[in-house]
Amino acid sequence: MKIYCPYVGVLWKRRLIVLYKEIFRKTIHLCSAFVPLMLKFFYKPTIALLLLAAVIYSACQFLSLRGIKVPVISDITDMAARERDRGKFVLGPLTMVLGVTAASLLWRPEAAAAGILALAFGDGLASLAGKIFGNLHVPYTGGKTCAGSLMCLTAIFVSSFCVLGNAGAALVLALCGMFLEILPLKDFDNLLIPVFIGGLAQFLAA
Repeated sequence: MKIYCPYVGVLWKRRLIVLYKEIFRKTIHLCSAFVPLMLKFFYKPTIALLLLAAVIYSACQFLSLRGIKVPVISDITDMAARERDRGKFVLGPLTMVLGVTAASLLWRPEAAAAGILALAFGDGLASLAGKIFGNLHVPYTGGKTCAGSLMCLTAIFVSSFCVLGNAGAALVLALCGMFLEILPLKDFDNLLIPVFIGGLAQFLAA
């Protein structure tokens, strides 16, 4: 005889909702991987668009906090927001844009690309792997998982090697990127990862 437990059904539903939101949020994250290509052909317009996106997003968030919803932008933000962001200024998209922009302005094209791709693939895929396979957690990291960290290491190594063509440098970047991703920085890893990894890539390529 089958026994139906409503609590289990609700729990799985909640997990699926969380996973869906994480996939949606990290899809936006992964889209930043197109930025190095755009910078290569349209450097100044791409920088201008990134800065404009930061200004528009910030304005929309301030309006949203006052109860004024901006069509499309507010809907996307609400769909991607975590529970901890409810009723607050959602920093994730802003720190991501600022991190990508800073790396683009500070470092040479290849180094900036390594930093941006580390954010797009390393941080983006780590979160998804953690949500799907993350049964084993890393202590004192605010819920980060071993599966997510290994995915981050692999993704940054592959993307850095594709950009720099140097396995040793790619391994160093991957290890440093994994360490940064493990730190409980919340949304500020979006700012730190592309800038730090980009700067390190430029130093290693010197």
